[in-house]
Amino acid sequence: MSSFAGVSVLADGGLCPATESFVDTGTDCGYHLLVVQDYRRTKQEAPTGDSITSRPFTVGGHDWYLHYYPNGENLSCANYVSLSVSRLYDDEGADEVVDTKFGFSFVDQVEKQNPVYIRGTETCSFPLPGSSWSCDKFVRRHALERSANLRGDCFTIRCDIMVVHDTKGGDGEALLPDIHRHFGDLFQTNLGADVTFEVCGEMIAAHRCVLAARSKVFRAQLFGPMKEGSATTTSSVIQIKDMEANIFRALLSFVYTDSFPAMHEDSMEEDETSHLVEHGQGEEALEDKMSEAAEQGQGEEAIEDKMSEVAEQGQGEEAVEDETRVQWLQDLFVAADRYDLQRLKFICEKQLSELIGVSSVASTLALAERHHCRGLKEACIKFIQVQSPSCLQTIMATDGWEHIITTYPSVLNELIAEVIALNQQTLSLFTKI
Repeated sequence: MSSFAGVSVLADGGLCPATESFVDTGTDCGYHLLVVQDYRRTKQEAPTGDSITSRPFTVGGHDWYLHYYPNGENLSCANYVSLSVSRLYDDEGADEVVDTKFGFSFVDQVEKQNPVYIRGTETCSFPLPGSSWSCDKFVRRHALERSANLRGDCFTIRCDIMVVHDTKGGDGEALLPDIHRHFGDLFQTNLGADVTFEVCGEMIAAHRCVLAARSKVFRAQLFGPMKEGSATTTSSVIQIKDMEANIFRALLSFVYTDSFPAMHEDSMEEDETSHLVEHGQGEEALEDKMSEAAEQGQGEEAIEDKMSEVAEQGQGEEAVEDETRVQWLQDLFVAADRYDLQRLKFICEKQLSELIGVSSVASTLALAERHHCRGLKEACIKFIQVQSPSCLQTIMATDGWEHIITTYPSVLNELIAEVIALNQQTLSLFTKI
């Protein structure tokens, strides 16, 4: 169980003086809250590479502080909000290497604050006071700005820190939560696997008892009357139809570890890398632009223009990455619903709600209607309500919108009713004025 390790409030472009004092949890596992007020001001005043620092706090007998970079820690992540955690100097154990596990999340992302989730993260070593570790791509700025995490130009980040001690002494309490990692290793190694799934020509081995314990659908499919129903069984190989292999692997990863799968991050990075190579973007392109300006004898203003040009190209990268992630989440959402994994479905729903965009809102709305997901449906309708006429035209030109018209006409009626209600409220406000 994590202990509260204080809160830092960033206001008026800096740390609020009222939150500068130390807080010592007295435990090896604690969390600190970083409240960012006046987000847009921090974005305007802190250029790429500049950060605002939290108050110091203590977890596991060591002092820490956080850095918030509203425009990224470096040029390679200038379109992101970056975060880092650093170890402060302490008199005791100054030469001691401190191993930790830590994670950043928005304050309402409960699934990422589970001790099991934190224990599953990479162990990071802080060899000396002043050493730090970064999460340079915590969230894209444009994704944050249209998400529910930003309320009234304010958002709150939670940093969980767990100091890792040597467990060779047999501390059973410390070893017990590693069960998710052990089951994850079981899935990766296929040790003792007794069932094989064929998905898009790829063979994926698993363990019947694990699947049955986690999903009623798997239980019925493997041990009950559904055994030869939705899946075709041949020579102990179960064929899974209408699903990509990477999605089924991600689904099974969640089944074994109860942690949200990270496979989408790998696929997104591959797609983004390909996009950068094709268009000559990224750090190399930025360096080329700056060298070109320098060779032509141009000044700082020209170099800034070149940097802006690359930044504008980066907006295309964001769109490509978002489209890849949305498609991945939509497919995983469908898979979670198919196998009745409600927690996984909820996490996908939440992330899809934060990634609603002009190009994806129609397909996400259709998905929500098809799978009776009221929360996601309402998020899509609210997004459509506040769009400009030009954006609405773009939405209506998508294939997803045509699908809604032909398949879910009742959604259009609901949307029209919501728009009329909103206009009536607006008219009422003007009448009172």
